[in-house]
Amino acid sequence: MIDRLKRWARELKAQLVTLWFCRSHPDTPLIAKISAALVLAYAFSPIDLIPDFIPVLGYLDDLIIVPAGIYLTLRLIPDRVKAQSRLKAEAWMAQDRARPKSYFAAAIIVLIWLAAAYWAWKVLV
Repeated sequence: MIDRLKRWARELKAQLVTLWFCRSHPDTPLIAKISAALVLAYAFSPIDLIPDFIPVLGYLDDLIIVPAGIYLTLRLIPDRVKAQSRLKAEAWMAQDRARPKSYFAAAIIVLIWLAAAYWAWKVLV
């Protein structure tokens, strides 16, 4: 079972890196580029919208939201673009590079948490 989870995690990483390359391909439709940018920003953000220390919900984004976003976005991209991007992703992963980080998405998530805290403070006080 551990080996299956490791393979699933590697495939998820490969799909994210493939999306990374699809996002900048000139033949990718605009809606797919926007969707890919959103999924990648969230997946590569060092801060989760739902922190992992919250039981069950904390891992919901890692197990459901991100894979669903990848799946739906990849469906919007032409097969030729996916194939070219997958080759680039495999070459990139073969070099064992670190995963990209999205500090912009992290800042947006922090702003969402601050807005929620401010709203809660206004409502409760």
